[in-house]
Amino acid sequence: MTRLSPPVSARMRNAQPTALRIETPPPARRLVVVSNRVASDAPGSKGAAGGLAVAVLAALRNSGGIWFGWSGDVSAAPPLAPQLVQGDRFVYATLDLARQDYEQYYNGFANRVLWPLFHYRPGLMDFQRSDFAGYMRVNRQFAAHLAPLLRPSDIIWVHDYHLIPLGDELRRLGVAQPLGFFLHTPFPAAEVFRALPVHAKLVRALCAYDLVGFQTEGDLDGFCDYLTHFANVDNARHGNLLAFGRKLRAAAFPIGIDVEAIADQAAQSVGSRQMRRLHDSLRDRSLMIGVDRLDYSKGLQPRFKAFERLLEMFPETRGRVTFMQIAPPTRSDVPEYTQIRRSLETAAGHINGRFAEFDWMPLRYLNKSFNQRTLCGFLRAARTGLVTPMRDGMNLVAKEYVAAQDAGDPGVLVLSCFAGAARELSDALLVNPFDTDGVAEAMHDALAMPLGERQERWQSMMAVLRRNDITAWRENFVQALAGAAAER
Repeated sequence: MTRLSPPVSARMRNAQPTALRIETPPPARRLVVVSNRVASDAPGSKGAAGGLAVAVLAALRNSGGIWFGWSGDVSAAPPLAPQLVQGDRFVYATLDLARQDYEQYYNGFANRVLWPLFHYRPGLMDFQRSDFAGYMRVNRQFAAHLAPLLRPSDIIWVHDYHLIPLGDELRRLGVAQPLGFFLHTPFPAAEVFRALPVHAKLVRALCAYDLVGFQTEGDLDGFCDYLTHFANVDNARHGNLLAFGRKLRAAAFPIGIDVEAIADQAAQSVGSRQMRRLHDSLRDRSLMIGVDRLDYSKGLQPRFKAFERLLEMFPETRGRVTFMQIAPPTRSDVPEYTQIRRSLETAAGHINGRFAEFDWMPLRYLNKSFNQRTLCGFLRAARTGLVTPMRDGMNLVAKEYVAAQDAGDPGVLVLSCFAGAARELSDALLVNPFDTDGVAEAMHDALAMPLGERQERWQSMMAVLRRNDITAWRENFVQALAGAAAER
């Protein structure tokens, strides 16, 4: 990759508009993606690869454009302009954050206020006005650095709760291009959202976009209910809205995965060194697996309790099943996450101390990361996939578990009814993670399910995944954004 010199922003500012001849086709619309972090393969970036990265990279390589976001670095003296690096048909534009901005915007308001609130945990909020000021300041900085890079024909797609005010800040700078926003987390019920002292400011900022997208119809309902009951919007219904003097659209766009890529990686992992080690260590025992970030929203502590209850209620499972929980650490600067890690370590030690035998350890708790191919192999090897968050916007691990399965002998997904994925994967064993005995019984049912039923459930879920894969999600949103902007 080569660095751009001079910056594309300078060329854009100096360019003079030209009239189009009738026979000349309009210029292709670039896609400008804005997210808190950019893809991990961007030079200098510390972003994580995942479903969003796959979707965004494919879109940008198709249309050209810019991927704009935080570099992941905290600097004593951040550069006065974004670092521009040429990628494959598009440009990475990244900014460092100052230490105060990182603490207030990222650790403070985004992750200690919006994250717990949006996951229905308002009691964990630590709202400080200084953090909200930092959150707004960083969004203004992002807007100021992004605006000079834009072309009149661009489509701008902003992602997630870190950047809710960005659209409004861009409008203040005169940006008139189509602006879309997609929330990857849940959007809470209106009464829960009102626990946020600055709720009205954030909703008004959301209404600066032409299109606001959510993971599920339930999230969309929460947004529309708020507009109806607390923003005096008379026509707050699904589809076209008129709020704060602006027309916009709001809709659900459940995010998908690259189904065939996951299936291929899982199949290729068969026979690998890691998989041989795993099979040898299991010694023909059934594997149950969980793969989650170390986060209180993922329901890991209740999941450990449900597994302990499984061993209590069904003694025949002892010595015949192994539960492997992979939970890479995250947000180590936030105190709540340190407490979760300690709690899980204690719970794992308790379960193993109570039930382990000299040749069998019931629970393997791995506080580390694995590459995507290895994870796909682990998912394929598991007779039961445990995805039991207390609340989740979608949860792509649920979809990846299904896609990774062997069609001839698929495993069973145990899925929380509070994950967005439950609205699509209705053939999973749906559970309430607050019901410990119920989750334990579902684990037992999954282990005992006959092959014919497992195959029927798997085939039904795979049809859903293929119909709404990551490409369909991206194209549906971009098309809806172009339509919403045209109506405006």
